[in-house]
Amino acid sequence: MKLIIHGGFFTESHANLETKIAKQQALSAIVTKGYEYLKAHTAVETCAYVVGLLEGNQLFNAGLGSQIQSDGRVRMSASLMDGASGRFSGVINIENVENPVLVAVKLLDKEDRVLSGEGALRFARNNGFGYYDPIIPQRQEEFDAKRNQQENKGTVGCVALDADGNIAAATSTGGKGFEMPCRVSDSATIAGNFANRFAGISCTGVGEDIVSAGVAVKIATRVSDGFSLKEATEKTFKELKEIDGFAGAVAISSTGEVYHLDSHPHMVWASFDGTLQVFP
Repeated sequence: MKLIIHGGFFTESHANLETKIAKQQALSAIVTKGYEYLKAHTAVETCAYVVGLLEGNQLFNAGLGSQIQSDGRVRMSASLMDGASGRFSGVINIENVENPVLVAVKLLDKEDRVLSGEGALRFARNNGFGYYDPIIPQRQEEFDAKRNQQENKGTVGCVALDADGNIAAATSTGGKGFEMPCRVSDSATIAGNFANRFAGISCTGVGEDIVSAGVAVKIATRVSDGFSLKEATEKTFKELKEIDGFAGAVAISSTGEVYHLDSHPHMVWASFDGTLQVFP
């Protein structure tokens, strides 16, 4: 069993040492708790559970603490992919729910599995997800002061390999902040979140760059074609560099290889496979 998670980039976490330490502690606690959960649950259940924990921590830009778009509203995106079944589900630009990833869970067995905007919110309300305001005072102050948050490239994600050898990935984001209303990120696309029988990948960074390079699905395809996870990730990031792309990825292969890589150091991450590792 293997588990790796991410929580965005250093640009926010190194605002001060106290915040960096807080993120190290939070990621360590969440990945450890997630690994215990993985012992009795599937990879897809674990990814949803872990990303839900990340969405509930205001240190990260997903769920609680999401960035505010230029019209003063928070729109969140999240997705989930089950490598065993090949099913992908997601919500794009959903508002006023506590855990976008859990709405994606509800969509996983539906015929229409990716919903956006009002349709995503309507589905959430019809399935018991009540009203929730994810704006924390810090984000409101940033918006009110019109601070430029373009360097806060944060997203959260999880990739898990369960005891049966199945892989899943889940990713959630609150956007980049002050973007054009209804801008679509990579997090609810296969460019930013993908899993099959061979590998699972969750990305963070600039969504437009990740989509342009098809990062997650490209890595998984290369692993499916015989590349090691390290080789597949590094080749994909070499291609990302050609467009000066900004991204980070965490990944696990069916052979148990765990790997992470970022184009602009450094992504905040943690992993657990019996031994805890966390970003330095």
